[in-house]
Amino acid sequence: MIDWEKLSLEYDEIIQKLSDASSKLDHKSCEQLQRRASELNQQLALHNEITSVEKEIKECEQLKSEDLDLAALYQEEISQKKEVASELEKQLDDILFPPDKRDMRSVFLELRAGAGGQESALFVADLFKMYSNYAMQKAWNVSIVDASENDIGGYRELIVHIKGKGVFQEFKHESGVHRVQRVPQTEAAGRIHTSTVTVAVMPEADEVDIKIEQKDLRIDVFRSSGAGGQHVNTTDSAVRIVHLPTGVTVSCQDERSQIKNRAKAMKVLQARLYEEERRKHEEAIAKERRQKVGTGDRSEKIRTYNYPQNRVSDHRINLTLKKLDIIMQGELAELINPLMDWDRQQRRLQDFK
Repeated sequence: MIDWEKLSLEYDEIIQKLSDASSKLDHKSCEQLQRRASELNQQLALHNEITSVEKEIKECEQLKSEDLDLAALYQEEISQKKEVASELEKQLDDILFPPDKRDMRSVFLELRAGAGGQESALFVADLFKMYSNYAMQKAWNVSIVDASENDIGGYRELIVHIKGKGVFQEFKHESGVHRVQRVPQTEAAGRIHTSTVTVAVMPEADEVDIKIEQKDLRIDVFRSSGAGGQHVNTTDSAVRIVHLPTGVTVSCQDERSQIKNRAKAMKVLQARLYEEERRKHEEAIAKERRQKVGTGDRSEKIRTYNYPQNRVSDHRINLTLKKLDIIMQGELAELINPLMDWDRQQRRLQDFK
């Protein structure tokens, strides 16, 4: 438990030091104390606000029990104040137990067909539509970087760039194995099949995150393939980049310009190498924590989409919703918000250990 009285005393002592001319603080020490005072002031202010709202809730509950005629009105006020308290507690948790500093970044979303053949490829297309519709609601920009299509409208592999503020925060828990149970379009007998799709969500890397030497790259150009268009199969605009030390290969043929495709491919390469470095770092120093909070390892079956029962279940937080039809249209808030709350709880638990 947090000792708020102790934090309050610490804040008072820091303010006293900063205001005391005899302290003779050097510039660095003064900056450190000012930064700490600012942190404590923010924490204490939110704590006091929460305490005040909780006091008001208790008062309303007391009045509700004393005046039955106005009980409904008091209950409505209690509900509103509880929502305010809950939001304030989330803000306080984000300060006390800081979220991932990559949360505000854009992402590269990689979807790959797994078990299930053609049906799995079709579900890649369905997931892409689901994520795209949600991104549209958030006013994020979605663009396909590279795609490997099959002949019935699915994708064997799809790499998508989703650009916007806070995309990684909302999408990072989508990494893992997504399992679908339904009657495939290709099934004549009407039997339910189980297929899987793997999803990887990588935050867009800054240039300072990962340094790539030009000598370590092999860059090939080739003609784009796809559905029609005067530029398709006529110019060498598509780009393939191979990172020689690791063997990581990235292709991009979305843009008509070779320069733009090269720039996009480099961003995907940076994201992949950054994610690989991060993964190795986590495994080396925090394997136990990674297993507890979940990192979207592809061996994890994180979610099941059951079409006959119109059900979607997230196995990490034991959440089941009987509204798969709505979820697949991009209404993901009822999945994403509980996962963000779960992430906040995991940070709190880890900090106390």
